[in-house]
Amino acid sequence: MRKFAIAAIGGTLAGLLLTTQIAGPLIAQEKERNGSVYEQLDLFGDIFERIRAQYVTEVDAKNLIEAAINGMLTSLDPHSSYLSPDDAAAMRVQTRGEFGGLGIEVTQEEGFVKVVSPMDGTPADEAGVEAGDFITHVNGDSVLGLTLDDAVELMRGPIGSEIVITVMREGTTDPIEISIIRDTIKLTAVRTRTEGESVVLRITTFNDQTFPNLEEGLKKQVEEAGGIDKVNGFVIDLRNNPGGLLTEAIRISDAFLETGEIVSTRGRDPVDSDRYNATPGDLAQGKPVVVLINGGSASASEIVAGALQDHRRAIVIGTKSFGKGSVQTVMPLRGDGAMRLTTARYYTPSGRSIQSLGVSPDIVVAQPPRQPETDEEAPVNRNRTEADLRGAITNDSVSEDERKIILEEQKKAEDAAKLRDDDYQLAYAIDILKGLSALGPDAK
Repeated sequence: MRKFAIAAIGGTLAGLLLTTQIAGPLIAQEKERNGSVYEQLDLFGDIFERIRAQYVTEVDAKNLIEAAINGMLTSLDPHSSYLSPDDAAAMRVQTRGEFGGLGIEVTQEEGFVKVVSPMDGTPADEAGVEAGDFITHVNGDSVLGLTLDDAVELMRGPIGSEIVITVMREGTTDPIEISIIRDTIKLTAVRTRTEGESVVLRITTFNDQTFPNLEEGLKKQVEEAGGIDKVNGFVIDLRNNPGGLLTEAIRISDAFLETGEIVSTRGRDPVDSDRYNATPGDLAQGKPVVVLINGGSASASEIVAGALQDHRRAIVIGTKSFGKGSVQTVMPLRGDGAMRLTTARYYTPSGRSIQSLGVSPDIVVAQPPRQPETDEEAPVNRNRTEADLRGAITNDSVSEDERKIILEEQKKAEDAAKLRDDDYQLAYAIDILKGLSALGPDAK
């Protein structure tokens, strides 16, 4: 017993001695680190005062400090930045779905401004801007060396005014000049329509209206089709969707999942990690789902695609997504400004991070490049059939009603062929739904 007690006391003393030996240098290192930080802050103050006193022209102290703050944030990653009071107000308006501009989501890569995606129906989209374009010049002025915010500011201007951007595009050797007329951007978060027996849900952005628009549009299309039994499935089109609100991405994913994890976010501190799970209820009522993505699908779009893919609730087709797997928190600051700071990474239900990797489609389907418009009409290539021959025998073995059904089916097939010319990826998605429907419910 005495031996045990002595051993215990000895262990305690040794522990105290070891703690003292380790803690001493650690405390000294912390003091040295803090001292270095304060020295750097003093250096910042010295430079600030010298600029104010000796720069060739008088400078605005407020602008100088804001530029320093923004420089500090943008040095972290392309998505962290300082928002001036005006920028913060504009961002709040944008999440409600209406703002002024060109209609493109941009990021910065290797000093150039890269288009993440043009938004549907906006001036940039109609002018021919494409996801992946590198903007090198704005009205003849190079954007190389500018911060992303400065480049965006260069592209802003009065509604109705013209801007000419110069872009470099993969597959081309010469720069392309694109003229765009600035306009008020009114985003319709979700557009719905029916192609044959498939309901197409085109989601352009994730703002406050996304889930209500999707829910309303989906129900309307199903009703107009004559009920869910008349629908063979749903296409969720997320191409060129740059993302938006995390909460809306979770609601959209939940709309097609009955149970299980949708997404998790993990911050620097494990305490800041969150996990979001689906609740019972499937708007598609178990019908097959196909998700369309491309290189312009980013952030919230990737959350939806990744969640439905991991749960095998949807077949994902198209091309690899953008690969933005980080979460930004907008923090209000004094003076009505705000700070957008990357605070976490998000992970799909299987635990994969798509940061810089993107979501890989289950089936890779590339969209053919746009063909230049020509004034000449292409010759109609229609194959002659038996019915075109003079004196051909008529088919009297089918009734008029049966004949009408056959002609309607042929018309549907011709419409599907036309869709392949207009939008090959969407036509491919609809073909998949047709195939799954033909195989029956067990093929989902």
